[in-house]
Amino acid sequence: MPTVAVAIFPGVQALDVAGPVDVFSEANLFLPPEAHYTVTLLSAEAGALRTSNGMKLVADETFEQARRAFDLALVAGGPALPESEPDPRLTHWLKSAAAHCKRYGSICTGAFALGHAGLLDERSVTTHWQHAAQLATQFPRARVDFDRIYLRDERLVTSAGVTAGIDLSLALVAEDHGPRIALAVAKRLVVFAQRQGGQSQFSPYLTAPADETSAVAKVQSHVMEHIGERFTVKQLADVASMSSRNFARVFVQETGVTPHEFVERARVDTARKLLESSPAALKAIAYDCGFGTADRMRIVFVRRIGTTPMQYRERFRSA
Repeated sequence: MPTVAVAIFPGVQALDVAGPVDVFSEANLFLPPEAHYTVTLLSAEAGALRTSNGMKLVADETFEQARRAFDLALVAGGPALPESEPDPRLTHWLKSAAAHCKRYGSICTGAFALGHAGLLDERSVTTHWQHAAQLATQFPRARVDFDRIYLRDERLVTSAGVTAGIDLSLALVAEDHGPRIALAVAKRLVVFAQRQGGQSQFSPYLTAPADETSAVAKVQSHVMEHIGERFTVKQLADVASMSSRNFARVFVQETGVTPHEFVERARVDTARKLLESSPAALKAIAYDCGFGTADRMRIVFVRRIGTTPMQYRERFRSA
């Protein structure tokens, strides 16, 4: 019987725990008894702990008691985990688990706990889109993918935010028992067996500049106010009152992306808002957002967020 350990702690996100546990529990309905998953919740101390939404969870064992090897060891995330000091008991258990388990990893911001244990170095990993940049900065030796719903790098598995733990667990069930069982579980849970697109479809592409009075901020505002127009680096440099070469250098330095990249992201974000709130035809939205044609908008959407404008509208339309 495959054994699964999920590490929890005060302030853990309840859904980070319940989502994967339900996947493995539902999988047992379709598996022979000898193949059933056995899930154990572990924490630093015995007794009930309060989750981030106020619920109480009770661990089955403490880290000290759970000295055996598991087939899969996961650490859940929590809203406060990225800013919290690492718990040395959790860190020690994760190091030991990684050394002895067949697979190990994290749900959502649990990746930060893995980072403190030194388990992200030279690995491809993901986490919640809101914390991906922080994870990359805090653990620079990790290769952080900002868009993937889940990732596997040899024995290490990581997932994006909250419900992505379900996606990861379904993928692990498919790996263990084939796609037919994973699909049956997904149907039971009324979720996608494999989500289309990455985290970008849920996250905003654009962030406000650090200095709202800077020349770069002026250019960004100009682009957003004239999103339907065509822009060249020379035109944007003129708005910033800079030479083209100096403008391109400063823009990348302050934003981390090229002017072209920013313009395309701005077009996508504007189109997304219109797709969510407006009944306008796709060709009209494409024109108003500067894509020119609906076909061009579709190409950019698929490349950037892994879904077509029509699929995005069907998924996120507000009314």
